[in-house]
Amino acid sequence: MEELKRAVAREALKFIEDDTVISLGTGSTTAYFIEYLGKLIMEEELEDVYGVPTSHQSRLLAIENGIPVVSLDEVDAIDIAVDGADEVDPSLNLIKGRGAALTMEKIIEYRAGTFLVLVDESKLVERLGQRMPVPIEVIPAAWRAIAEEVEVFNAEAELRMAAKKDGPVVTDNGNFILDVRFHRIDDPLDLEIELNNIPGVVENGIFADIADVVLVGTKDGVKRLER
Repeated sequence: MEELKRAVAREALKFIEDDTVISLGTGSTTAYFIEYLGKLIMEEELEDVYGVPTSHQSRLLAIENGIPVVSLDEVDAIDIAVDGADEVDPSLNLIKGRGAALTMEKIIEYRAGTFLVLVDESKLVERLGQRMPVPIEVIPAAWRAIAEEVEVFNAEAELRMAAKKDGPVVTDNGNFILDVRFHRIDDPLDLEIELNNIPGVVENGIFADIADVVLVGTKDGVKRLER
């Protein structure tokens, strides 16, 4: 599985040119991409390339690998966003957010000229929510009320707890994450909008109608899917 992730990350480098502003996503596959991108920059095979991190993690990785880092408000445009996904359906709708960076990811990737998604074949599903819950970033004071409110969607919400600290996961924005399991998601775009209309919800992990290209690592090589 790790070799599939590495193969996809290497393939993504073909989309990168000189004089490019790149959104750097969060997660294990994107970490390989950041590593390989940094190597090309350090070897001067790419010039005038800048990274806009979507999380503290991607920022630290970029700096460690020699990628010049800029913030969203320092650039006029983002040429390409590169990130992973937790699920991808046949229409290239996504579920993202296992790394708890979904809000900044959506803010930046929505504004990119091209959104390139890197996954291995295990992330392909017939419909969203088939395997993974939908992460929702919420204001901490409202988490319990929102957990009760999503029950109208025939869903169950669970507050995500930290593995190496006491208490819940806290996002880079200082919020909590609810992992919400839906019995069926028939219209991802409609559900994405409805969830964001709940007071106290900051953002949710459905990324509908936003991905342009998905690179899929398979045992037979890297497959390219386009909208």
